[in-house]
Amino acid sequence: MGLSAEQLREALDALATIEPAFAAAVGRVGYPPPRIREPGYATLLRTIVGQQVSVHAAAAVWRRLEEALGTADDPARLIAADDETLRAAGLSRQKIGYARSLAEEVASGRLDLSALPKDDEEAITALTRIKGIGRWSAEIYLLFAEGRPDIWPAGDLAVQVEVGRILGHAERPNEKLVRVLAEPWRPHRGAAAILAWHHYNSKMEVI
Repeated sequence: MGLSAEQLREALDALATIEPAFAAAVGRVGYPPPRIREPGYATLLRTIVGQQVSVHAAAAVWRRLEEALGTADDPARLIAADDETLRAAGLSRQKIGYARSLAEEVASGRLDLSALPKDDEEAITALTRIKGIGRWSAEIYLLFAEGRPDIWPAGDLAVQVEVGRILGHAERPNEKLVRVLAEPWRPHRGAAAILAWHHYNSKMEVI
């Protein structure tokens, strides 16, 4: 499970002692709510379903997929479904391929989501072997579903924007710079990312 409200608060309090700009950000927008997802196959499948579509559209496709399969939690049901059924639920040809790849990896036991490597980079590598799961998707899964405290999705645009705003940069820092800036924040970078998204969604002006 993801980082709890208490874990987030403790991590952000620790970050505030390292970087005072975090204390100011929390003062503006408050502590962020937890972002928690259930670990396992269904959460990764939802990640694939939601790629490049709105939240509303992804939710509609997910509902149709669950209706078509009976449950979307069982990879065997997706493997057994024909492409026409999956297309009718709203999956594109590409996403059908991605979803089948994930289902087959899990059903075969080649991917055991209950026993991913403890090392974060090794876990990201294991997840990105699945078609359709890139580094960002792997990082989000490890942060929200497993609650790994030091996951740092530096390639996320909103994280880049808000790290720049919180730290007072005139321009949005790129991924490479965001990784460098965050080095002193270990092992609390996951909380820093969650605060960045919270700050981004708050539309607060930084003075």
